[in-house]
Amino acid sequence: MSAACGCESPQSSENKEIERPWWRDTSILIPAASGVFVLTGLITTWTTSESQVGETVASVMFWVGLLLGAYTFAPEALKSLFIRGKVGIALLMTVSAGGAVILGHVEEAAALAFLYSIAEALEDKAMERARSGLQALLKHVPETATVVSSDSAVTVPARKVKVGDVLRVRPGERVATDGTVISGCSSLDTSAITGESIPVDVAPGDDVSAGSINTTGVLEITATADGTDNSLITLVGLVERAQQNRGERARLADRIARPLVPGVIVLALLVGVLGSVLGDPETWITRALVVLVGASPCALAIAVPVTVVSAIGAASRFGVIIKSGATFEQLGSLRRIAVDKTGTLTRNKPTVTTVATVAGVTREQVLAWSASLESHSTHPIATAITAAAPKAPAATEVNEEPGHGITGQLDGHELQVGNPRWITPGSLASQVASMEAAGQTCVTVARDRTTVGAIGVRDELRPEAAEAVSALKMQGIEVVMLTGDNHRAANTLAEIAGITDVRAELRPEDKAAEIAASVRQRPTGMIGDGINDAPALVSATVGIAMGSTGSDAAIESADVAFTGHDLRLIPQALHHARRGRAIMNQNIVLSLVIITVLLPLAITGTLGLAAVVFVHELAEVVVIANGLRAARTQRTAIPSQLTPGASGDCAEVDKPSPRVANWQADRQPRP
Repeated sequence: MSAACGCESPQSSENKEIERPWWRDTSILIPAASGVFVLTGLITTWTTSESQVGETVASVMFWVGLLLGAYTFAPEALKSLFIRGKVGIALLMTVSAGGAVILGHVEEAAALAFLYSIAEALEDKAMERARSGLQALLKHVPETATVVSSDSAVTVPARKVKVGDVLRVRPGERVATDGTVISGCSSLDTSAITGESIPVDVAPGDDVSAGSINTTGVLEITATADGTDNSLITLVGLVERAQQNRGERARLADRIARPLVPGVIVLALLVGVLGSVLGDPETWITRALVVLVGASPCALAIAVPVTVVSAIGAASRFGVIIKSGATFEQLGSLRRIAVDKTGTLTRNKPTVTTVATVAGVTREQVLAWSASLESHSTHPIATAITAAAPKAPAATEVNEEPGHGITGQLDGHELQVGNPRWITPGSLASQVASMEAAGQTCVTVARDRTTVGAIGVRDELRPEAAEAVSALKMQGIEVVMLTGDNHRAANTLAEIAGITDVRAELRPEDKAAEIAASVRQRPTGMIGDGINDAPALVSATVGIAMGSTGSDAAIESADVAFTGHDLRLIPQALHHARRGRAIMNQNIVLSLVIITVLLPLAITGTLGLAAVVFVHELAEVVVIANGLRAARTQRTAIPSQLTPGASGDCAEVDKPSPRVANWQADRQPRP
């Protein structure tokens, strides 16, 4: 008997990592054996109706079937009544079966015990199956890891890896815990973790997640999390907690079932007592027992939990971690999505987009001169310029002036790189203005105090952003951009993405206020990076953190976490949640209809005990099967042109980090 129906099962209390096959699972074998004996008894009755020996054999078959079926729920039901003082659905079934036996209807009692026990066993297996995907995630963490120290390599259990250990990961091996690459270039298969089907390139400085598979070169990684406390284990814990919180609809089902059980007992007593006074006692007591069975709300009690567990487990498999059943239901109700710009719609990795030069100077020269200075800076714009000219020689006598730019010497010439207000664009003024109008951040390059070029840098929109926004609009969901960036840059990127509602130059508290106002109008989701957007994430109907693997801050502030950074997960997750809500509603309505229809039929004697048992338990099986449909989903494929290929060349690596290194506290402030 499952906890959902008011009685705990020994099976449900075990934390199995490996699901046993049904032919070795006693929770399935015992009800199945009960069914075999009941069926044998029925066949014997039909074929030897006039034989005394046949009647005896059939009676024995029914008794064995009854005892086997009742064994799965009756002891726990009585224990709950006398020790914990709880009246559950299993008690109704126990009383019904016992009453049927007293009245001489052993056949009906055996059928009741079998159908109820097999329905409960199927429910337990459904829950176990839905949870098995979570434990399967942990299998992506290897049992051992190679730790490098003092030029020697030692194999240790993965659980003993500590922060700061240097791990060597060879081709074909899995990463034991979260870390940062310190040497080597390779491609990682993260499909089992993030849901992204194309391997991503990594190079020194890139973050990697536990469970990723190294596909090409040898990597050395510095562990940033212990082997027992990495992002993958955190995700599994999140989903397990989510399954325990079944949401508002689950609580609604519980609220209906809680008074219904004692109400059904009172109704059955009234039917039995009043009917016995006014008519044949045996007839009315039998009808009272039928009422007990027909009004049992077990289908209602399991209608939502099975759906929620199945749906949350399925979402985790394509990279969406939902923290509670309540969140899952709210996710399906969203009608407006607010999206942060930097790091969510954009890569959060500025790149050089435009280079303007004066006559006699080439694009390559301007990039090389500026990179020779910027290689000494850690500013995001400097990183973008250095990446555009990685082989530029380093300048000497470098001096950085905060808020203005940087100067230095190269081959006897003075170089300057800075903002257009510090280094006058001169003849390039119109081109600089055009770059800024297009949402680019510009720097001017001067050589020997003469302006020779201008470079436009922009945090580019993620290539799938427009497709994701379009998919959301097709679902009837409004999309709003919230950003701390200036209106010009925000509007430029919003136009490319297909977003018409833009709120720019917002501080974190302004974003929270915008979300709070929107929530008062309609259910609103907020998608952000989990740090600057934390107040808005908390204020939203559902807060969603993008690419939050390994970030405690993002996980704590958001209700939903995407382990990858493909924006097309957003409409996919919303569609999945809406479908789950529809299945929940179907199950609740079906459960209530069954109770409503069976009660008058049972009271009037239209249906006997066997018929009511059959209809009621068949409906329960249908509810379980319908709830399991929520586990079916299709993962969105990521076209290869949207993801860099596995070149193996460190200089060509261009990918968003699979983790949120850009969420760390020591990071430079940004819009």
